[in-house]
Amino acid sequence: MEVSTEQTNVISIENIIKASYRLNGIVEETPVQRSLTLSDKYNAQIFLKREDLQVVRSYKIRGAYNLISQLNEAAREKGVVCASAGNHAQGFAYSCRLLGIKGEIYMPSTTPSQKIQQVQRLGKGMVKVILTGDTFDAAYAEALAYCEKTGKTQVPPFDHPRIIEGQGTVGVEMLNQFNGPIDYLFVPIGGGGLSAGIGAYFQKMSPETTIIGIEPQGAPAMKTAIEKGAIETLEKIDTFVDGAAVKRVGEYTYPICKKALREVCLVPEGMVCSVILQMYNRDAIVVEPAGALSIAALHFYQEEIKGKNVVCIVSGGNNDIERMPEIKERSLMYEGLKHYFIINFPQRAGALREFLKDVLGPNDDISHFEYTKKTAKTNGPALVGIELKDKNDYPALIERLQKKGYDFSCLNDDPILLNFLV
Repeated sequence: MEVSTEQTNVISIENIIKASYRLNGIVEETPVQRSLTLSDKYNAQIFLKREDLQVVRSYKIRGAYNLISQLNEAAREKGVVCASAGNHAQGFAYSCRLLGIKGEIYMPSTTPSQKIQQVQRLGKGMVKVILTGDTFDAAYAEALAYCEKTGKTQVPPFDHPRIIEGQGTVGVEMLNQFNGPIDYLFVPIGGGGLSAGIGAYFQKMSPETTIIGIEPQGAPAMKTAIEKGAIETLEKIDTFVDGAAVKRVGEYTYPICKKALREVCLVPEGMVCSVILQMYNRDAIVVEPAGALSIAALHFYQEEIKGKNVVCIVSGGNNDIERMPEIKERSLMYEGLKHYFIINFPQRAGALREFLKDVLGPNDDISHFEYTKKTAKTNGPALVGIELKDKNDYPALIERLQKKGYDFSCLNDDPILLNFLV
């Protein structure tokens, strides 16, 4: 579906500036901090726009408050509705609390209780959580149907002019805070509200800045739309980077991003996980997967950005600690340090001992072993996870497996089977 040119002109610089005044005292003016670690690594001046330091730990409150605060009295009396399982729900809930407006939030039934409790805490009695469906799409459909039935205002996560203008206030702050030119700006993309708002503002106020949009590799909705010249709904996406994994970008956000962004870079989910761990271990900064996208993308532009002023937007820091084992696992696999195999072992005493002695290298470690003898066959399969200290040790490991005559299959390149077994 192509979008009319009229929709590319609905976002005005004046409205973004008005939104920044409207949000004054409501949102935190988050700092633009120089990262010594990243600056040294990339031989550039790397700065982080720390939207993870907002009271709701993401930029989402900007758009939600900007829209809700401009509703007329009749709409306020009826109440507002949103569908979200993440940062938008938190920004929406806190906005309802600040404005004294009743809100209802449709969330998938699979939403972790920690997220539900956080939304309720931020809403402080002004919001009601409705759990419905197993996916966001199902919850969103319910929210739309409810709004049509009741006449209540739906507050979308990204595709509305007032939402886009609110997110654009991140750009206002950056240019007010930054001394000198911003040569490169790296912006994460989900539905495109943040990138459209900032892109519209920078096109007028800092046209010399090169803006790179960043999407997770498993959810390239904006890149696909720009390359094909029309919005498409992706059939399947990887939802790991949940704050930026959407099947379809916005009808308002797409044409703006198409004009404002030089290009869209795709970042592998495993690389995102490595960046999350590095930011925590080296700089004590907690970032969520979507918040790590812009930092991860620096790897692909390291020659281009040398000696330049670069700003990466850290869009949020709502990282559930229960996800850390999965984050570490994905990181190790992406870095080539963890490998899973199905290995046929002889059904006799001493077989495992021989494997440890003859196949594992001096720096290799078994991190997972699951072996079940289901029949009286002479051989039986085992699921084996092996962790390396150096990814360059992998070819030697494979060579030893082959030399000793083991019948085996590598699972790292078969994510469906690996996800089923591990």
